[in-house]
Amino acid sequence: MRKKIIAGNWKMNMLPNETISFIEELAPLVKDTENEVILCVPYTDLFYALLTVQGTNIKIGAQNMHFEEKGAYTGEISGQMLKSINVEYVIIGHSERRQYYNETDESVNKKVKAAFNVGLKPIVCVGETLEEREANKTVEIITTQTQLALEGLSKEEVENTIIAYEPIWAIGTGKTATSEDANNSIKEIRNKIAEIYGQNTASRVIIQYGGSVKSSNAKELFTTSDIDGGLVGGASLKAEEFSKIINFDK
Repeated sequence: MRKKIIAGNWKMNMLPNETISFIEELAPLVKDTENEVILCVPYTDLFYALLTVQGTNIKIGAQNMHFEEKGAYTGEISGQMLKSINVEYVIIGHSERRQYYNETDESVNKKVKAAFNVGLKPIVCVGETLEEREANKTVEIITTQTQLALEGLSKEEVENTIIAYEPIWAIGTGKTATSEDANNSIKEIRNKIAEIYGQNTASRVIIQYGGSVKSSNAKELFTTSDIDGGLVGGASLKAEEFSKIINFDK
């Protein structure tokens, strides 16, 4: 049975002192959960977060990385740099990265491969816009994004990739896909993985839902057949609210 993974994406929020305070507040609230807890924090918070989570069950991830190991890429951070300070996870291909920083399916694929090369676990985001949804292109968009992101990976690497289905129209808008819609979309992603890598591999891949997840809808979403937890935005910035999402099964 697949485990549930609940990851917080802080985006461009939280200073180091706020990070320390947040983790100190969150840790005792989630210490008894059997679900995996990840905080994906800004680069400037990583070191402080990693120190503060020691002795807790909270893992730390970054929000982006470059696909090259090193070089003349001013302002970028490599996977090797993240790994060197014991970061475990990295978000790749978030819709905001695709929208504002011209990330493509090709660059997402390069980053996924680079993450595995240094032992990082990628959280790969896929999702459709409102226009694509209204044109009935949801399945086409999300399965193509998934296929291209995973291209060239071994079955073992695919099994260790977390996919986060985030309908772009639901991110930060307060709108949420119904649990049935979200689950059906995630089933389509899993079916595409099965088609390419086999049913056994597909059944092991963790696929999260993201898009205005909150404590009031977490249980309904996370207890469906194919949703394996969530990638949580705004609600992950409040320790008590985030803890309720993590403890949805209590």
